[in-house]
Amino acid sequence: MGTQQAAENQRTGWIAAAYQKNCRPFIHATLAGEISRTARYFDQVVQVLPRPEDRGELLRAVDNARKTVANRLEDIPDLLPEMDQRAFLLLNGNLNHHYDIEGLLRSIRAKCSRSTRVGVVFYNSYLRSLYRLANRLGVRAAELPATFCTNRNLQNIASLAGFEVVRARPAVYMPFPLGGLGVWLNGLFAAAPVLRWFGFAEVLILRPVAPTEHWPSLSIVIPARNEKGNIENALKRIPRIGDARLEVIFVEGHSSDGTWEEIQRVVDAWKDRFTLQAHRQTGKGKSDAVRLGFSRATGDLLTILDADLTMPPELLPRFYEAWRSGRGDFINGNRLVYPMEGEAMRFLNHLGNLFFARALSFVLDTPLGDSLCGTKLMSRTDYARMIRWRHDFGDFDPFGDFEIIFPACTLGLGVVDMPIRYLARTYGTTNIHRFRHGLVLLRMTLVGFFRIRWGAGPR
Repeated sequence: MGTQQAAENQRTGWIAAAYQKNCRPFIHATLAGEISRTARYFDQVVQVLPRPEDRGELLRAVDNARKTVANRLEDIPDLLPEMDQRAFLLLNGNLNHHYDIEGLLRSIRAKCSRSTRVGVVFYNSYLRSLYRLANRLGVRAAELPATFCTNRNLQNIASLAGFEVVRARPAVYMPFPLGGLGVWLNGLFAAAPVLRWFGFAEVLILRPVAPTEHWPSLSIVIPARNEKGNIENALKRIPRIGDARLEVIFVEGHSSDGTWEEIQRVVDAWKDRFTLQAHRQTGKGKSDAVRLGFSRATGDLLTILDADLTMPPELLPRFYEAWRSGRGDFINGNRLVYPMEGEAMRFLNHLGNLFFARALSFVLDTPLGDSLCGTKLMSRTDYARMIRWRHDFGDFDPFGDFEIIFPACTLGLGVVDMPIRYLARTYGTTNIHRFRHGLVLLRMTLVGFFRIRWGAGPR
């Protein structure tokens, strides 16, 4: 009997040693990779209330230069005044063992500013028997998860505590590295529509739902190419928005119909109503124009208004109020809800827009009603992080829609669709080449699938 017990101890000891040497670091690296998709673009990461069995491997593996630990709730820094400096709070397994998740999240919520995000590693409640087996084999020494909580339960509890779950990514299907095959299999299962929910863990990003009491200033960038007949109408139709200071930035792009001269005239005529700027592109394309306009903007919030005025300027206050009320930190126009006016969008263009909206919803794990509406609204500080994200991901979007939507979802901004009725042009013709530009957007969608949905990471 003693010999059998010794053999059993030797066998479990060998398994435990192999796990500690190979599997445990691999699991932490896999989880850290998922967390780092968001956390690397924050100014600091704070792990909150690490559990007794947590040796700090996960936090050390997260990609961020500034990492600290808060062993008590009182140790969490006061983040309420922050806006430019964003903090990412990390909870690793805490919700699996806590008997009052709502109370815990409420305590954390009291410390958060609007720009804070909370990353939660939640271990699969359905795999309790596997955790028990791991404990018996000596490869795991932690308590068994005491809380059985589904994804829907977590979303409900987070909502009660003042948070919104803006991103949920299952992770760790293969705990063994297998000479690199484990990485490939983890990416494959994470991308599969049904199998993805059988992971050992899930990484959730929580956004504080925080209204803004004051009236942040708004910069409206209007890219214009051969839109002379729409320039003054744009200013006539932009309404006042509460007490917000409105800045309008025209960016002219190599027009041949006198658009630049019209912009100069209008800027002088309307200078008492708005803060106005006018710039000429040296580059090409709408994406370049938007970047130029945003780089010169001084407002707290940034938005885009296409100069063709197919998105009614009268609806801009709705985008603004959706952000100010805290419903989302990225307000995305949706042209595909209401019937369009006349020939506002050709049939093939309509099909293409429907396809890309569905495709990106799948790629980004975020419901999107429309991915190519020109009007989007976000904060200037969030846009600064989008620029960092773009440097990692790649720079080949001709319109600028994807290079804004992709990081908005990855950074956990909280995307809200704003339905609009798409109007027909009253002046000029479209600058879109549907087939050539469609192929570029398809390429970006495929790159997004492998780098975001599959999990290959930045280039």
